[in-house]
Amino acid sequence: MTSMQSGESSLRKRLFQIIFESDTPLAKGFDIALISLILLSVGIVFLDSVPSLHAHFGHIFLVMEWGFTLIFTLELALRLYCLERPLRYLRSFYGILDLLAILPTWLSLFLPGAQSLLVLRVLRVLRVFRVLRLMEFVGEGRMLVQALQRSKRKIFLFLTTVLLIITIFGALIYMIEPPEAGFTSMPRAMYWAIVTLTTVGYGDIAPVTPLGQFISAFMMILGYSIIAVPTGVFSAEVIRSIREERYSDEACPGCGHEGHERDARYCRFCGTWLDEETPDPNAPEPEEPDDNDAAQETEQRDDTSADERQ
Repeated sequence: MTSMQSGESSLRKRLFQIIFESDTPLAKGFDIALISLILLSVGIVFLDSVPSLHAHFGHIFLVMEWGFTLIFTLELALRLYCLERPLRYLRSFYGILDLLAILPTWLSLFLPGAQSLLVLRVLRVLRVFRVLRLMEFVGEGRMLVQALQRSKRKIFLFLTTVLLIITIFGALIYMIEPPEAGFTSMPRAMYWAIVTLTTVGYGDIAPVTPLGQFISAFMMILGYSIIAVPTGVFSAEVIRSIREERYSDEACPGCGHEGHERDARYCRFCGTWLDEETPDPNAPEPEEPDDNDAAQETEQRDDTSADERQ
């Protein structure tokens, strides 16, 4: 019994190293093969959406899709088998993606048309970051998310201002323009205001009166002037994050200046050694006093004492 448990534990450990790790050729090969299957399955979904291809190769596409689903179902089962807490993995980001990769095909047995959700499989290609050791890009993405979180109040205030502008100008154009121009209700007028302020200009609804056209031109210019506000706010927070990540707030013990790079060892203003916990390896060793100099100092002290006694 013990040997069987040991063998099972060894198998689960081996599967874990292959499926979840990427530091061995076998593990990298597994991940690359998995990503290739994901891309191929998404390509099949796209091809199957073309009517002419679906008419000629629909049966082949269906068989291939069920083959991909069975492979991904087996892969998810192996992932859960080699984990000590499989339910926690299912609630994680990658666990939800793995589940979404197989659910549409199984749901199509009960809900026709559910296979159109299979394009969600392309999200599983995010595993390429782990396969190719591109975790530094994950760190950069985390920095952008943090910058967005810090600027959320300013962006919320900006969006609130935009909504007020849309509401005011939408109500104004609704009162000015006749219903024949397309402004039949306040929601339609606000839709026009959104399209105009964002400088999209679909052209499906437009003012016909001179005053309405003047307001429309003013809103276009206003849209160009305010569109850079959230970009500037977000850019400032990104620059701030870069500075916080690159520079340290540790003060120089020599001159008191701050803003040194985190890997700096010496102050860029005065050249003082910054790490107070370790000695400066380039500091000159203290000179030992010469015996002749020490004797002369002793004689001078003795002569001084004799003169004071006299």
